[in-house]
Amino acid sequence: MVTLLSFSPRRNSLELPTNTEAQTPDMKLFTIQEANALLPSVRTIVGKIQKAHGHVARYRDEASKAAESAEKGGGGVSTGLDYAKALTDLADQIARLETLGVQLKDFERGLVDFPSLRDGRVVLLCWQMGEGDELEWWHDVDAGFAGRTPL
Repeated sequence: MVTLLSFSPRRNSLELPTNTEAQTPDMKLFTIQEANALLPSVRTIVGKIQKAHGHVARYRDEASKAAESAEKGGGGVSTGLDYAKALTDLADQIARLETLGVQLKDFERGLVDFPSLRDGRVVLLCWQMGEGDELEWWHDVDAGFAGRTPL
């Protein structure tokens, strides 16, 4: 599955689509050990996502102006090819993460979730850049980051 990114000129931000993967029957479910084993790769990919997101963010103002002009029949980005490459690089890194079955929740914080089973229900094992080499947190699917509980 490839995530499609959208640029919201009104919010002047990149947006991830609402993630409903936690409810799909064909998603990857991780044990804590499997998720911990993937953390070195996930850390590398998330670092690349953060770098690519930073590149895309450099074009935010110009892209927003172009989107506003496009609504009036004009528009364009003078560095359009560079902007398109930055978007493609970001999408490629997100796709690498999703191929592993890991869900990206926040670009800037490098926040990711690993779907898992706990007491017979799907929960999310939670990790973000800057945290240790092993998972320490989980939360219910609907609870989000604020509902994190120590493992």
